[in-house]
Amino acid sequence: MLGWALTFLVIALIAAALGFGGIAGTSAGIAQILFVIFLILFVVAMLARALRGKPPL
Repeated sequence: MLGWALTFLVIALIAAALGFGGIAGTSAGIAQILFVIFLILFVVAMLARALRGKPPL
């Protein structure tokens, strides 16, 4: 999922450099949403692992 967020971020940067404001804004928004979802899932996974008695990493 982090890979998808980075992909959309790169698309947004390229589109912004070429002057496509609508595509850049949409791609940046998607990248932000995917990054937040990734962070939430990462925290949940770390908490689940800690609750099972294993060290976080």
